[in-house]
Amino acid sequence: MQKASYALVLSALLASGGAAAQVTPPAQPSTPQTPTPPVPASPTETAPAPAPQPIPPGVPAPPTQSQQAIAPPPPPAESVPYGAGMKVNLSPDGSKYLRFITWHQIWTRYTQNNTGTLRAQGKPQADQVDFAVRRSRLIILSQLNPRFLIYTHIGINNQTAVSGGVNPTADGKKPQLFIHEAVVEFKVNKYLSLGSGMHYQNGLSRLTRSSTLNFLTLDAPLTNWPIIETADQFARGIGAYAKGRVSKLDYAFSVNETFLTNQTSTPLSLGVTTGTGTAVTSTGTNVAQYNPQSTKHIFQGYLSWEFLEQESNLLPFNVGSYLGTKRVFNLGGGFLYNADGMYSRATSSVVNGPVMMAAGQPGANVFDLIPTRKHDIALLSADVFFDTPINKEKGTAFTVYGVYYNYNFGPNHVRYIGASNPGYGASALRGNAVPHSGTGNIGFVESGYLLPKNTLGPKVRLQPYASYLLASYEGLRKPNGNIQNVNILDAGANFYLDGHNAKFTINYRHRPDFTNQTPTPEGPARVNGVKYRPEITLQTQVFL
Repeated sequence: MQKASYALVLSALLASGGAAAQVTPPAQPSTPQTPTPPVPASPTETAPAPAPQPIPPGVPAPPTQSQQAIAPPPPPAESVPYGAGMKVNLSPDGSKYLRFITWHQIWTRYTQNNTGTLRAQGKPQADQVDFAVRRSRLIILSQLNPRFLIYTHIGINNQTAVSGGVNPTADGKKPQLFIHEAVVEFKVNKYLSLGSGMHYQNGLSRLTRSSTLNFLTLDAPLTNWPIIETADQFARGIGAYAKGRVSKLDYAFSVNETFLTNQTSTPLSLGVTTGTGTAVTSTGTNVAQYNPQSTKHIFQGYLSWEFLEQESNLLPFNVGSYLGTKRVFNLGGGFLYNADGMYSRATSSVVNGPVMMAAGQPGANVFDLIPTRKHDIALLSADVFFDTPINKEKGTAFTVYGVYYNYNFGPNHVRYIGASNPGYGASALRGNAVPHSGTGNIGFVESGYLLPKNTLGPKVRLQPYASYLLASYEGLRKPNGNIQNVNILDAGANFYLDGHNAKFTINYRHRPDFTNQTPTPEGPARVNGVKYRPEITLQTQVFL
């Protein structure tokens, strides 16, 4: 707890230091401003100056003309709104433009690690204070014609001192700068736009299409990106999409290629080997894994009915909190489908030694020699989003979002992920990893309240929030056979210096540690007990 106290004190000092400054970017008009014509002289300006009047005793003399000339202008009363950002107009009316968006999210964090975590080769470590580059991104967006759009999104993610680099499980140095999105889009009419490339027009849920710039909480739960870095490229797909709005119905549908994934897996990876010599056998585990032979397309879509104000859909980035600037109430639903995206071997699949030896011969096709079962990835969701100002004079606002997911990845599939994982090595359960996705049901809810303007003085806005995730995966079972639920609680607050453009977020996570588990012959993991570990994170975010 000494390190936990240190992390809390460090977070408080950084947050209070940031609260003492205010970011005041220059105004960025969306169109060039027309010079203001000179104001005609008033009669008093052309009339002779009146004779000076005597100054009463005790009244200070007014400043002379020379003193007025050198007096500094009064400071602005408040920050100038950010507006369109770094935008370069290429035509007088601003219809042709080039826009730049860049941001960094830096984490200072105390983590009590999952059991058995290594911090370096051969060095177990129970906890630590570390720093991470959660995201560093750049978007370049351009419209040379109202009907054509091109944008490019590049960046890095999850760089720590031990992971996220060129060799991501063993080295944090020189992370790969890669293309997140490379999109061209054509507007067919006011109801339909078509696009293609590496894109983020995801289906499934609002949170699957969320912007990382304006989360309500510290971050997304990650469960909202169920196939991230398996059949996609960091929650992006290469393919084509259709999007648009008809009345109050906003929609997006896409078809993407399936990235080859899990290439080291073979049908033997789906079994447990016992015995030696000619008596060796491989018995199926009844646990689905990503299919290395999956080449079928991924279909996904999301529809949302906007009851109140409509949101911008130029880019596929849904806002997490409008901070009282909009009144939005949406109901949505979506899907993701990939045929034969997973494969498994039943426990009745027993392969003997001669077949295993034949599968190991050069040129042998192990997929032909050892039969497997194929499973579709079929994911569904339904969600609701409500964001509204409460008292515009005081600046208060309320935000709530809830989503239900039904995931089918095949029998007993469970996957583990930890954001900017501070653990060393390739163990799935190292560091801060939690059950991320799997076959089963997930519910997630988050809510926040923007407090009155002067709660922390005139320069900082405060927004407390909390979120809760409850997941029930068939591959995680208690010793009595019942499902072991996954419960994750996050609570914290955003400190806004200039809206989402400059903010600090302090977050406490009550994280479950699932390392105390053993495999079973039937397939599900037997979870012998769950311990909860504290995780405290301070995020510094600036985007321009």
